[in-house]
Amino acid sequence: MSDKPRNDADEMGEAFGPTLYSLTSEDGEEVTLEYIDTFEYNGQCYIAFLPAESDGAEPDFTDEDEEYGLILMRVIVENGEELLTTLDSDEEIEEVYQYYVDNFFDDDEEDE
Repeated sequence: MSDKPRNDADEMGEAFGPTLYSLTSEDGEEVTLEYIDTFEYNGQCYIAFLPAESDGAEPDFTDEDEEYGLILMRVIVENGEELLTTLDSDEEIEEVYQYYVDNFFDDDEEDE
């Protein structure tokens, strides 16, 4: 994997639609997320998601509700199985988020 995020989902999404993942939270709630990207940062693999809209409507990003934000999860390997986990600290969240945003927008500017 490269150090820069890969945003293959945009290219594939146009032809095949979004890639959706259904995850079960620790409290048993099922959540559907739209895959955005996979990237490496500081030797760890991360996946970026956005909340998926169940009715197919685009989310209202002007809404102050936190549920419409970028969701970053770390990939861990446990007993030979890849699992997703939340980030450990506010510091890790901020570092990984900033890395992703900086690199994602750098890629978009180069394409123009």
